[in-house]
Amino acid sequence: MEQLIIFSRYPEPGRTKTRLISRLGAAGAAELQRRMTEHTLRQVRALQRVRSVDGVVAFTGATTDQMRAWLGDHWQYSPQTAGDLGQRMVAAIAHSCQAGSDRTVIIGIDCPDLTSAILTAAFEQLQTHPVVLGPAQDGGYYLVGLTEPLPALFTGIDWGTDRVLAQSQQAIAAQGKTCAILPTLADVDYPEDLPIWEKYAPS
Repeated sequence: MEQLIIFSRYPEPGRTKTRLISRLGAAGAAELQRRMTEHTLRQVRALQRVRSVDGVVAFTGATTDQMRAWLGDHWQYSPQTAGDLGQRMVAAIAHSCQAGSDRTVIIGIDCPDLTSAILTAAFEQLQTHPVVLGPAQDGGYYLVGLTEPLPALFTGIDWGTDRVLAQSQQAIAAQGKTCAILPTLADVDYPEDLPIWEKYAPS
């Protein structure tokens, strides 16, 4: 069994994409969150047309009913747990493995260049490696995949900094694990990143 977990947030103005509010306004930043989430899920649907993968939306900022009203009945929905990003990913991976997943991949919605082909490659790499990472240009990562829970990979990481990828690779090595690396992509986090998204935005 393979499971893809998509971390996202309900697009409530003032509570999402806050680093873009200075350029887009609160409503515009929330609209970007909505559109980038839907764009990412279209890539997941394309993956599911060629591969049997369960799709789980791990959400914050709403109820399950609100998420389903927004994104529809196709997805499983799971509220993110409390804690920092690492703790939330540990919980999501543990839940996925307990549900019977042999290969679990987590992504966010901030990399519009993430394609179904890259997602396919992530799952294929997990057939021969216990860990896969998709590096982001800012020093973090846009994707992490595992074949088993490895909480040590998410402990002591300086989330939100340019050290995340390097610290994660050190943690993987310290566990004696190998790691496959996917293509490097760019996040859309700051106003100067908006051109990355604009090529996907409807004209």
